[in-house]
Amino acid sequence: MNQTQLAGYLGPAGTFTEEALEAMAAERGWRTVPLSTIEEVLKATRDGEVDLGFVPIENSIEGTVLPTLDALIFRYDLFIQAEVAQAIHQQLLAKPGTEISAIRRVYSYPHALSQVTRFLAETLPGAELEAVASTAEGARLVAGMASGDAACIAPRRAAEIYGLGVLRSDIEDFPDNLTRFLLLGRRRIPRPTGSDKTTIACFQLADRPGSLLSILVQFASRGINLTKLESRPTKIELGKYCFVIDFEGHVMDPNVQQALSDLNRILGEVKFLGSYPQWRESQACGQPPADPYITELVGLVDPEAGA
Repeated sequence: MNQTQLAGYLGPAGTFTEEALEAMAAERGWRTVPLSTIEEVLKATRDGEVDLGFVPIENSIEGTVLPTLDALIFRYDLFIQAEVAQAIHQQLLAKPGTEISAIRRVYSYPHALSQVTRFLAETLPGAELEAVASTAEGARLVAGMASGDAACIAPRRAAEIYGLGVLRSDIEDFPDNLTRFLLLGRRRIPRPTGSDKTTIACFQLADRPGSLLSILVQFASRGINLTKLESRPTKIELGKYCFVIDFEGHVMDPNVQQALSDLNRILGEVKFLGSYPQWRESQACGQPPADPYITELVGLVDPEAGA
């Protein structure tokens, strides 16, 4: 009998991350485990305390969730298994009976606070903004406070869990607010589905004119479509950057393998972060085939290759 898999996520209960994970976990019989921070989710996944990790990676208003991206690039060797996009609607929550005029402090995750900047400026211009580890953590803190001058920005589900009232609904500055989440695992790659995406980080041996072009031409010459490109500081020296690239295709596709091989040759280091089913608006997440994983790791993408 197969053992139930554990999926760790950014908790506590009541986060958007939990909400985005629910349908997939129920369908596949996973048991979900709330953890306090993104770092804890990634560490628990790496160390085998959970089988899978589920974390936010990008928001349509605020962009990349840098704690997730930087940890995957520089500190953890985990492979992306799937991506999920979730509509995000922020609520202003407080203890029942709280008047909005009494609010002096607002707690939430930094990305959530940034998603409601205009609302806060117009409705609570004098309130002190307090960053916490997650939206649900803000709700938990407010629920436990004796004073009635605090509120939080969190999902509607958090109000139900922590006994809070909804003072204002759907307060995000832009109505089409989406967050993309990643499902992460150790040393396994989902098999190609025909609609896949690959993510890599490219490190340059030297910064020189045309260095980015030399990377991009490997994709353009093979007809590989890039879906995202951004740079991140390498943490080693001021002005030194690596490039993080999402592109269509799977590492088992011959043209993708050729591109990665040539990139390794010209750059010296390419970190493979995963090939996985591409999320489509018509589905909750990429659906794996019946035999979902490649049993043998490709040497080109093995994070321990050459160690």
